[in-house]
Amino acid sequence: MSFRASVLTLYPEMFPGPLGLSLAGRALEEGAWSLHTVQIRDFATDRHRSVDDTPAGGGAGMVMRADVLARAIDHAAPPDDPRPRLLMSPRGRPLDQARVRALAAGPGAVILCGRFEGVDQRLIETRALEEVSIGDYVLSGGEPAALVLLDAVVRLLPGVMGNALSGHEESFESGLLEHPHYTRPQLFEGRPIPEVLTSGNHARIAAWRRAEAEALTRRRRPDLWAAYRADRETDDTA
Repeated sequence: MSFRASVLTLYPEMFPGPLGLSLAGRALEEGAWSLHTVQIRDFATDRHRSVDDTPAGGGAGMVMRADVLARAIDHAAPPDDPRPRLLMSPRGRPLDQARVRALAAGPGAVILCGRFEGVDQRLIETRALEEVSIGDYVLSGGEPAALVLLDAVVRLLPGVMGNALSGHEESFESGLLEHPHYTRPQLFEGRPIPEVLTSGNHARIAAWRRAEAEALTRRRRPDLWAAYRADRETDDTA
């Protein structure tokens, strides 16, 4: 069964967007995954098709209504739908490669794209929404975040990447950032390809790549480096 994505949004015209191109687009055409958009306004009941209202307790902005969103979610994903229900939100758990892999191994996802100041908390609780963030910054809406999440997931679906090993040698897969890459020409503006990479010695190459990945992670992502070292120490004492 292919991966099924349902996206609830006020702007369905934003999809598939970049997901209709390159690897994701080809996989979409070939049926490796499917994409269905739901216009949230279709589930409003007033003549203005209102989906938001002023925040209880006062404050700036507007809040997306629980009743309208509940109807939209129940339409897209009935109670027996096994797909996780995600809400793209800056206060959500940061998306990481482990979660991406878990999603890619599942039946799909129902993704709610928030707008305005946020979503009524009662909707999040009653529909068991998992809040997901793609970074510590705020977007104008959840649609760009949903595109990022789906791009990360779709490329891991079986047969989407030409080389099955590609997904296992990237940043975060081993807890480290990825090592540097080089290709022809041999000499570029006075800078040669590191000799070890043209040596043909696969053990030396693997050791060089691991050392470079460790050094890069230590400099740029001390949080990842600390977690990596902790995992190594746990393995050593197990």
